[in-house]
Amino acid sequence: MELFRFTEGSLPLLVSMPHPGTYVPPEIAGRMTEVAKTVPDTDWHIPQLYDFLAELDVSVLQATHSRYVIDLNRAPDNRALYAGASNTELCPLQTFALEDIYLPGEAPDENEVAARREAYWQPYHDRLAETLAAIKAKHGLALLWDAHSIRSEVPRFFEGRLPDLNLGTGDGSAAASSLLDILTAVARDAGHLGYTHAANGRFKGGYITRHYGDPENGVHAVQLELSEITYMDEDPPFAFRDDLAEQVRPVLSGLIHTMLAWAEMEQQG
Repeated sequence: MELFRFTEGSLPLLVSMPHPGTYVPPEIAGRMTEVAKTVPDTDWHIPQLYDFLAELDVSVLQATHSRYVIDLNRAPDNRALYAGASNTELCPLQTFALEDIYLPGEAPDENEVAARREAYWQPYHDRLAETLAAIKAKHGLALLWDAHSIRSEVPRFFEGRLPDLNLGTGDGSAAASSLLDILTAVARDAGHLGYTHAANGRFKGGYITRHYGDPENGVHAVQLELSEITYMDEDPPFAFRDDLAEQVRPVLSGLIHTMLAWAEMEQQG
């Protein structure tokens, strides 16, 4: 199984999809609990939901392996994303529902985590970094959109129901405020369709957004954490809902087009 799928575009945007993968190598799957083998914390169907990207000339990087193998949106040194809150590890040990991922005595030790980081984490980030550098060299700036989704209610991380559209720029460290402002306006306008939104709320952007976003040097990174209830059934078998997706997909397309329009204005000075 290839580690990721990559499509190169000519516009100044890279869309990263670090969590839609479901593949777990047999040597790891054999040590996992039955519930973990169903990989419930997948960012389900994200490539299908973003299928409109095929009509745009943007770069897309899509992981194929499950976040249970290694979480591509966590720091390589395993430091926590959110101080004082519940966090998941580089190689997660529990599901979002606090169920064990590994059978007793089968969790990866430090040496295995390091080996997985080298084998699975590093190649994705090498391609991500190389692509952003190439985009910036060509266009003078680079945009990164990190596409995620999550159950609408996960008590481990937040109380109640999560807003539908959660934009994050690391509290402003990863992208220009003017970019976040216009993206937030698009999300706000989606309120007439019944969608709720937040900017730098509970989800402020993970490692990818915070690490690669460098607005002072022309790299602007934004994460969208999308509530899964907007496009799919949140319980097994986690079915994609075309009727729901048809409603939210234009909102996602609007966000991407707004980001590209912002970049064009920046390039024109």
